[in-house]
Amino acid sequence: MSTPVENGLLSNTAAAVIDPEPVTNVETVDPLNWPASRRWIVTAVLSASGFNRIIVSTIMAPALPSIQYELNLTSEGVTTALGAFILATAFSPLLAGPLSEIYGRSIILHFTNIWFLIFNIACGFVHTGSGLIVCRLFAGFGAGAIYSLGSGVMGDIWPPERRGRTLAIYMLIPLLGAAVGPIVGGFVEENTTWRWIFWSTSIAQAITVVICLVWFKETHLPTIRRRGENKLERHSLKSQFPSIPRHVFIRSIRLPLQQLLTYRSVQFQAALACLGYGITYLVLSTYSSLFTGNYNESISISGLHYMSPALGEILGSQLGGRLMELFARKVKKSTKSDKFEPEFHLPVILPGTILAICGFLLYGWAAESKIHWAVVDLGAMILSMGLQMTGQGLTAYNMDTYPDSRASTTAAVQVFRSLGAFALPLAGPRMYMVLGYGWANTLLGLIYMGGHLAAAVYLWKRGASLRGAVKPQTVPMQVMH
Repeated sequence: MSTPVENGLLSNTAAAVIDPEPVTNVETVDPLNWPASRRWIVTAVLSASGFNRIIVSTIMAPALPSIQYELNLTSEGVTTALGAFILATAFSPLLAGPLSEIYGRSIILHFTNIWFLIFNIACGFVHTGSGLIVCRLFAGFGAGAIYSLGSGVMGDIWPPERRGRTLAIYMLIPLLGAAVGPIVGGFVEENTTWRWIFWSTSIAQAITVVICLVWFKETHLPTIRRRGENKLERHSLKSQFPSIPRHVFIRSIRLPLQQLLTYRSVQFQAALACLGYGITYLVLSTYSSLFTGNYNESISISGLHYMSPALGEILGSQLGGRLMELFARKVKKSTKSDKFEPEFHLPVILPGTILAICGFLLYGWAAESKIHWAVVDLGAMILSMGLQMTGQGLTAYNMDTYPDSRASTTAAVQVFRSLGAFALPLAGPRMYMVLGYGWANTLLGLIYMGGHLAAAVYLWKRGASLRGAVKPQTVPMQVMH
C-alpha cells in the first residue's frame, strides 16, 4: 500500500503505518471535537506536569555556594551542575517528539515522568560533584520531553485560531515554577540541607505521576484510532507498541535533525529561541547574586525578588495570548484569507520586543546605579513580560508551521533553545563584571530587539514560500503484525 507523506513529515507516516484504514467515526474521536471541559482537563494536567520540571531547573540557584562547598566543586563545576539539567533538555525532545508521533503522547509522558522522578531522587543522595552532574543530566533528559509533548498535545486538541489564550493558560502554571523554584530553594537551603531541594521536588513529582496516570487521556489521533479498532487489545503491549518498518522508524527519529539542518524557517525559529531562552536563564541565574552582592541581602530574602520576573512572565503570557488572537483576527480579515496562516501569530512580537528593550534598560541601569531595589524589580518584570510575549508568538508560529509533525518540529527548535539556556548563564557573571549591569543589558537588549524584529519581518514575507519549498515525498508502507 502506498501512502503520500506530505512534506516528508512524521505524523502522516506514522498514521499510514499504524492505521491504514481510517475508522468511520473519526469525528467522535478527534480530540479537536472533544467537549471543551475534557480538553481543558488535559491542558491542566499537562501544565501541572511541566510545573515541577521548571522548578527543578532553577531551584538549585540559591544553594550553589553550599553545594560547591560540600561537594568540593569549583565555581565552574557547580555552574555546570546547575546547567546540566537544561543541557539535557536539548536532546530528549529529539527522541520524545518523534516517538510520541509513533506510539502516542500518553505512553511517552508517563515514561518520562517516572524517569525524571527516579533521577531527581538520586540527586539528593550523591556525594560527589560528578555524581550530581550525571544525575542532573539524566533527570533533565526525562524532564525535557515535556517541551515537544506540550506542543504536540496542544496542537492535537486546540485549533490555531485559539492558540493565543489556550497557550496562555497552559503556560501559566509552569511559569510560576520559574519563580517558586529559587524562592523555595533559598528557604530550604537556609533552614535544612540542600538535599531536600531534590527530595521535596521528588515528592511533588510523585504526585504529578499519579495525576497524569489518572487524568491524562491520549490526544494523538492516529493512536486513538488504532487503539479504538480493537477494544480487546487496547491496553495490550502490542497496542501500545505496534510493529513499524525499520526504515520508517529511522526516518521518524531523524526528522527533527533533518528539519533543523535543512528547513530555513525552523533554523530561524531555533536561533531566536536560543537567544530568548538563554537571556531568560541568564537573568534567573544572576538575579539572586545581584541582591546579595549589591544590596547586601540574605540568600532567602534575595530569592523573593524572583517574584518580579515571574509576575512579568505571567502578565506577559496572559496579555500576549489575548493580543496574539486579536492581531491574528485583524490580519486574517485584512488579508481576506480563507486559511489561518502561521504568520498570523507573528505581530505580537512587535509589542513584546518593545517591552523587552524597555525592561533591559530600566533593570540594567537601575542595578548599575544601585537605585532602590523596587526599580530593579520593576525593570525585570517589564523585561520578562516582553520576553514572554515574544516567545509566545514564536511558540505558536512553531506549532503551526508544520502541523503534521509539530512535536518533532518543536524538538528541533528545543535543541538550540536549551543550548542557549545552558551557555549564556555561563557567560553572565563575567559579562556583568566587565561591562557592568547597564552596558551589558543595553547590549543584550539591542541584540534581542534587532534579531527578533528582523527575523519576524523575514518570516512574515518569506514564511509561506519557505514552507512550500519542502517537497512532498511518497513512501511505501506495509503494516506489520
